[in-house]
Amino acid sequence: MTEDLPKPDSPGLNTPGAAAPRLLDQVRSELRLRHRALRTEKAYLGWIRRYIRYHGLRHPAELGAREVEAFLSHLAVQRSVSPSTQNQAFAAILFLYRHVLKQDLGDVDACRARRKRTLPTVLSVDEVHRLLGKLEGTPWLVASLLYGTGLRVVEALRLRRHDLDFERKLLYVREPKGQRWRVTMLPEILLDP
Repeated sequence: MTEDLPKPDSPGLNTPGAAAPRLLDQVRSELRLRHRALRTEKAYLGWIRRYIRYHGLRHPAELGAREVEAFLSHLAVQRSVSPSTQNQAFAAILFLYRHVLKQDLGDVDACRARRKRTLPTVLSVDEVHRLLGKLEGTPWLVASLLYGTGLRVVEALRLRRHDLDFERKLLYVREPKGQRWRVTMLPEILLDP
């Protein structure tokens, strides 16, 4: 996110009190205390920034459930975001109020985003072969692992030698999303590479 943020002395981002840490720094600290992923931290901070900007840089402590509803409804109606995007924005704002501002929002009854009914795009076997045929070396190996094991990109890039069990043809995913370690099959065609 490359949007410019208001200066540290701008109204809206400083918490009340002269020596208090900036609001976004407090959010960052609370997220790190709870061992949230870096991507979660970036996403939450981005949504909190958008929420503050949407309400004219007013401090969130001055706002409440109605303002949260207005922001979430704006995302659903004017911005046409997906339900998962709206849920992520709501989770970020809820985290801000619960864990940083220590305020209960009560019931938030925003207009919900609608799920777009689309079929997933799936590559045919021929398309996969042509795609992998254009790659070589490490990029080929990573793309083949993604296709053959269902790993996420970050999971594939974090793999280490000790995560591979060549004897049993298993692959251990040790730091997956949500911290739920899992085991998956190591495709036989990838054993030698």
